[in-house]
Amino acid sequence: MQTVPIPDPFETASSGTRLKLLSYNIQVGIAAKRYRDYVTDSWKHVLPHAQIYDNLGRIARAISDFDIVALQEVDAGSLRSSFINQTEYLASRADFPFWHHQTNRNLGKIAAHSNGLLSRYRPTQIHEHKLPGLLPGRGVMVVRYGHQDNPLVLLIMHMALGKRARQRQFEYVTRIVNQYQHVVVMGDLNCQPDSNEMQFLISATDLCEPCHGLKTFPSWRPARTLDHILTSSSLQVHDVHVMQHLFSDHLPIAMEISLPDKFHIAA
Repeated sequence: MQTVPIPDPFETASSGTRLKLLSYNIQVGIAAKRYRDYVTDSWKHVLPHAQIYDNLGRIARAISDFDIVALQEVDAGSLRSSFINQTEYLASRADFPFWHHQTNRNLGKIAAHSNGLLSRYRPTQIHEHKLPGLLPGRGVMVVRYGHQDNPLVLLIMHMALGKRARQRQFEYVTRIVNQYQHVVVMGDLNCQPDSNEMQFLISATDLCEPCHGLKTFPSWRPARTLDHILTSSSLQVHDVHVMQHLFSDHLPIAMEISLPDKFHIAA
């Protein structure tokens, strides 16, 4: 994690402090406009291409107004990204002082599949968890802000494609969520709000999805709700919307929350 020494804005945080959150599957900086791009641009998932920097620049401008950004499908530095850590690159371009990446599937020089965090606030703790599944490569990043006895906790994740694997992963995540009072779950969950896996998570925790039917995939003709931000009941939600940015095959989902009453975060 980058640790530029700047004052922590949470030192003086009080009830009602607002945070602007964003969750974005950036597809390794590969723009997509139609289904056939998965075939014609498949080589971009293994080899570098000139357009990637232009697209990452556009993504950086799109995310620059947010306080905390959860990224999925970022590369931590391999051939396909010209050996650039994309989380670090976006942090630099969008002026985020703190960043962290979690590599869940490391294929050496070929690819380094990762989740990423960009933050204007200094996390007090970050833990990386491997999620269960038949194949390795999925993980959840648990980010804590504030005092250890009463933290704000963010979970950043990219869930499996298979339903059975997702169910096991949601069971694992449920155990983490239920350890805390103030929780935000952000990521590409690869399932619809009415799926059995999502309904299990909602019923087994204090989480809810503040707004339903926000379609994020595919970006050029959204038909499915795969990207989500879930919050615990202690957090007040002021706005939720999908941003119309065609820089990936997913659209980003944005949310603004405020810290709950009597909630204090120490430096």
